[in-house]
Amino acid sequence: MRRRKKSDMYIDYRKSYRRRGRNRNSTLIGIITVLILATVFGIGTYYAIRIKAGGEYRLNKNRDISDNSEENADDPNIIPTPQVTVAPTVEPEVEQIIEEVDPRVPVRARGIYVTSRAIMDRRDELIEIADTTEINTMVIDVKDDNGRITFNMDSEMARNIGATTNTISDIADLLKLLKEKEIYPIARIVAFKDPYLAEQRHDLAIKNKDGSLYRDNNGECWINPYEKEVWDYLIEVSTKAAEVGFMEIQFDYIRFSTGKGMSEAYFGPLAEEKSKEDIIIEFTKYAYEKLKPLGVFVSADVYGTIISSDIDAGLVGQNYVELAKHLDYICPMIYPSHFAEGNYGVEYPDLEPYKIVRKVLTASRNKLDDIPEGEHRAIVRPWLQDFTATWIKNYQVYGGLQVREQIVGVYGVGYREWLLWNASCNYSVDGLYSD
Repeated sequence: MRRRKKSDMYIDYRKSYRRRGRNRNSTLIGIITVLILATVFGIGTYYAIRIKAGGEYRLNKNRDISDNSEENADDPNIIPTPQVTVAPTVEPEVEQIIEEVDPRVPVRARGIYVTSRAIMDRRDELIEIADTTEINTMVIDVKDDNGRITFNMDSEMARNIGATTNTISDIADLLKLLKEKEIYPIARIVAFKDPYLAEQRHDLAIKNKDGSLYRDNNGECWINPYEKEVWDYLIEVSTKAAEVGFMEIQFDYIRFSTGKGMSEAYFGPLAEEKSKEDIIIEFTKYAYEKLKPLGVFVSADVYGTIISSDIDAGLVGQNYVELAKHLDYICPMIYPSHFAEGNYGVEYPDLEPYKIVRKVLTASRNKLDDIPEGEHRAIVRPWLQDFTATWIKNYQVYGGLQVREQIVGVYGVGYREWLLWNASCNYSVDGLYSD
């Protein structure tokens, strides 16, 4: 109920008496008569309006309308009087705002990647890094690069195909410890690179045009992102991860393979209607809508090159701006060694980690400015390099100095979160600030 603005209802009768003392009685009678007529007219008008609107009405003098209970607030039969203050009802707009309040509490993450084996065999060592440095986050494998589930979860499809390994045999104790240590736990879910599921369910795998299974350069099969059943499997695994205590779901390999022969692969009839980018965006939106109500944040790893290359974006199906509209965090992998010589005007990117990181993230900021002010936009949380890329020609050994240069590059652009990648979980602690 909207509050009406009060009108000035006070009259200075003293002026009237001084000016018209001789006609005091007649004036008084006139005023009383006017008030009576006004009252009768007002009540008649009120009822006429109620009847015209089709609403029922009755006077309930026994109801205590000063009661602030919800029952009274919504009762259409109460007719308020000037002597009593009626508790205002909450307007629909306010109720809608209350329903949309996000109960999730964000963490400014500075993290490291941790395999399921490492968190079991080297737990104390990894916890020590978080205890003594600025690291406050661990990205832990839940569904790994091989498609195996790392703890014993009750997932129907994982159970049917035998995907669970239970490598992390004490998942509840682990999540409890991380909480005690104030370490933010992120569940890494490898999405469409799933050779295990593809070998078990050929109907869900990417195929060649002759019907055989597509295999990448390493001989591994991939799952077809156009298959809705695959989506539901990923959501099921993610839901179970949320239930045990992970606070964020991070999808990796949320893309198509870039291996040889992909241009000749067959994805089914739906691929004739929707592009690779279309289907990856649809999955991301679907996953976000399913997982956010569980109280977890949702993020995804993307190629760093898609920020400025439409060709790369089309090949892997990752549209940087559109994905950022349906994620809480977008995590571009901007490892200096992964950029070709001369990219962004940097002759040898691996040799200049600060410069390449700063240039790529500046491009990221400019790209995401395409999203109108006020619309949802994911926070950028890049992956940084903490490994030595011996397979490229112009490389350097990466250690604490190179790690710190990348972190400074992140901060220089105005971003405040980052993650370190080392497949063996061996991190350059000397490049991290002490706690």
